[in-house]
Amino acid sequence: MGNDAMAPANDFRPLVVIPVFDHEHAIATMVDGVRASGVPCLLVDDGSGESCSRELDRLAALHASGVTLLRLPVNQGKGGAVLAGFREAGRAGYTHVLQIDADGQHDARDIPGFLEEARVHPDAVICGVPLYDASVPKGRLYGRYLTHVWVWINTLSFTIRDSMCGFRVYPLPPVLRLMDEETIGRRMDFDVEVLVRLFWRGITVRSRPTRVTYPLDGVSHFDVWRDNVRISRMHTRLFFGMVLRLPRLLARKFEGGRA
Repeated sequence: MGNDAMAPANDFRPLVVIPVFDHEHAIATMVDGVRASGVPCLLVDDGSGESCSRELDRLAALHASGVTLLRLPVNQGKGGAVLAGFREAGRAGYTHVLQIDADGQHDARDIPGFLEEARVHPDAVICGVPLYDASVPKGRLYGRYLTHVWVWINTLSFTIRDSMCGFRVYPLPPVLRLMDEETIGRRMDFDVEVLVRLFWRGITVRSRPTRVTYPLDGVSHFDVWRDNVRISRMHTRLFFGMVLRLPRLLARKFEGGRA
């Protein structure tokens, strides 16, 4: 158990947050999949171009009873968009946020299972572990494994099976507290860093398999050079953060906790 008390399971109020940047060809399919689960959805327009902005306006109008739109005037990166979605969810009184990508690589049919696990374990992060089909680029697989190794080092644990999957459910109160107290990467480094920092704070991380296909609209915003540099810097920051927390992490490990 972490130190952050969560609302009781009967007060479980989830919101799906989708960060969107120029995914106008895939986002309608994703929204249809989310709406099929019956959960309200927040689209965060991360400074998209005119074509995508028009599509997001159309979807918000079409699904006015269950889809809202938050527009960021300037692109802030995937992490910045998700963080803005967290703030909006907190203002609206939601207890949990389900994050899912806009490009169609995640299977929205898995949403009910993720939310049910979050309802049963409301103080935990429910983190997707990808089940890939043949569409996955081999270079992505190798890069992900390197990040997994660094995460296992920086947590002194194998608990986090996959730290890069953008399909997960967060308990909102500890995330908002983390956002108030620490700086988190705002671009492609976000998914890894927020998970490690929550783990350091004693938040349970539970893994759940999910099907992944690359991607529906063929658009990737991963910049090989810039994002790899950001991720390398993030791993360095986290390593020194782990060193500072070493006594506490070792105590968790040897006391038979979640580490």
